Amino acid sequence: MTLLALIVDDEAPARAELRYGLERAGGVDVVGEAASVREALALASRVTYDVVFLDIHMPDLSGMDAAREITTWPSRPAVVFVTAHDDHAIQAFTVDAVDYLLKPVSEERLARCVQRLLALRGDVRRAGTTELQKVPVTRRGETLLLDHDDVLYAEADGDWSWVYTAEGERLLSARSMRELEDALPATVFFRVHRSHLVNLRRVVAVEAIAPSRTGVRLADGTVLEVARRQTRALKQHLGLR
Repeated sequence: MTLLALIVDDEAPARAELRYGLERAGGVDVVGEAASVREALALASRVTYDVVFLDIHMPDLSGMDAAREITTWPSRPAVVFVTAHDDHAIQAFTVDAVDYLLKPVSEERLARCVQRLLALRGDVRRAGTTELQKVPVTRRGETLLLDHDDVLYAEADGDWSWVYTAEGERLLSARSMRELEDALPATVFFRVHRSHLVNLRRVVAVEAIAPSRTGVRLADGTVLEVARRQTRALKQHLGLR
């Protein structure tokens, strides 16, 4: 499972440092950055985020103001405060913040925060999502139900997905990549990239495909690039160092 994150901080270096730390931690895909609360709220009206990392002291509205607004949303993201000030910790938890990180954030502390977020968000998603025992796809107007082992990987295509099978077929799924990721067992399927969800049972090698770039080779010879931020988590899933 990969969490979609928004970073809100009025200082660009602080945003860049947190983005780098999250990439190293794995499990989080930073898909938005904002320099103000107003900008963040505008972004959040167009994208559904799983977690928002908020600085507290910012011009105009504060991170605490943003957190109060977020608590009113029907599908609200988790909130993590990242600040240089330790005098708002108690107030932070009155708005249901998941964590309160003090700058500079150590790699170990950030990793613990990410693991907490993954555990919490996983519980929420599984509670409202029925795990798919089969993968529904369409072939010439007919709905087929594929066993997990028949699937090599899925590829995102807007609100739909393409499912590639061990038999060499490319079949359409009416579910988005995000929906497939949420509904398929995390012990079997792993999101290696924003565009690709792979069947770990079909991975035969993890290999360098270019300097500082990693790929997975599947049973049919297909090689898919692994996003840098996902490399560490993938190796952990596969028991690699």
